[in-house]
Amino acid sequence: MAEKFSATGNQMVAEAIRQAKPDVMAAYPITPQTTIVETYDKFVADGRVHTEYVPVESEHSALSACIGASAAGARVATATSSQGLAYMWEELHIAAGMRCPIVMANANRALSSPINIHGDHSDIMAARDCGWVMFFAETAQEAYDNTVVSFRVAEDPNVLLPVLTTLDGFVTTHAMDVCVLEEDETVEKFVGDYKPLYPLLDTDNPVGQGMFATLGPDYMKQKLIERRALDNAMEAIEKHGKEWEKITGRPFDIVDTWGCEDADYIVVCLGSNAGNVRFEARKLREEGKKVGVVRPRVFRPFPAKQVAEACKNAKAVAVIDRSDSFGSPSAPLALEVRSALVRNGVTAPVSDYVAGLGGADITLEQIKQVFTDLENGGTDQITYMGIEG
Repeated sequence: MAEKFSATGNQMVAEAIRQAKPDVMAAYPITPQTTIVETYDKFVADGRVHTEYVPVESEHSALSACIGASAAGARVATATSSQGLAYMWEELHIAAGMRCPIVMANANRALSSPINIHGDHSDIMAARDCGWVMFFAETAQEAYDNTVVSFRVAEDPNVLLPVLTTLDGFVTTHAMDVCVLEEDETVEKFVGDYKPLYPLLDTDNPVGQGMFATLGPDYMKQKLIERRALDNAMEAIEKHGKEWEKITGRPFDIVDTWGCEDADYIVVCLGSNAGNVRFEARKLREEGKKVGVVRPRVFRPFPAKQVAEACKNAKAVAVIDRSDSFGSPSAPLALEVRSALVRNGVTAPVSDYVAGLGGADITLEQIKQVFTDLENGGTDQITYMGIEG
């Protein structure tokens, strides 16, 4: 039986990848992701896995090598963060368009400029339209569970898309947490063997990948297929997530909710911030306030129906983003929540907050202020919290 022990989020992600036994990992170190690939490289050096580890000269090369290996028919994993994810921009679209089921861990971190190595969601939100499935972990344990399930989702025949399994820089990547590591045999059996459908190295059945799309509808047809595959991922996440939940006993809900059944005021957030939001919500409940918290575990495909269902009885909703979408009326998560509510007939007004950029603390006082604002009618513009002006 698996026992509890102390570990960081990065350590748990590295262990999850080890247990999935990828054939190839090509990666480049970058703060605060570095200990994932350092730990995995040690697994390779110690003979605990037989992965071909490729120490490339850049993140662009890392994902390029991963795409080549995946197209050839290998199970592939990698990891990155911040400017590294940005350096992969060209390859992010290629990996999704070529239907490469790569699993990549991202330590969510601020983007330059100004230079900042601390956690927020600026990097991962910049990649939200690249065609990848996207998980957000609240804890180190959840980062582990998400990563294990990511391999099943990516390689599901109805999906065959790359997956980003993400965790917040330093708060989750480096902080110690109480975790459970399942037995290697348990994960191996759950993940199973990867059987590629159209590997380039199957010379008896030659195929082409990444071909030129001529003028006309060919390119659009491929993009529609890609969209449908990402839509299919929701069913795959639910299916494989529930299988993993049955094995481990740990909940694997697409959207985590607290107190929403009778809540008048709900805050929606992603990742590591949710614990503090729930903590403050519990205190307000003790004061007789009907408040709730919604945390999507999956961001792509966006669980619009689940979010709307959680918020259907609310008088008002607030969204706390850890990134901004400059020039847009709302920040990224708030955009999705607004759309989800409107498309599903929920009329609760939505207030937008941006907090925690560059690793700034999101304090309990700030969270309480968000709930207070909702009681007082909410806000009609984006509010940057924790700064003057």
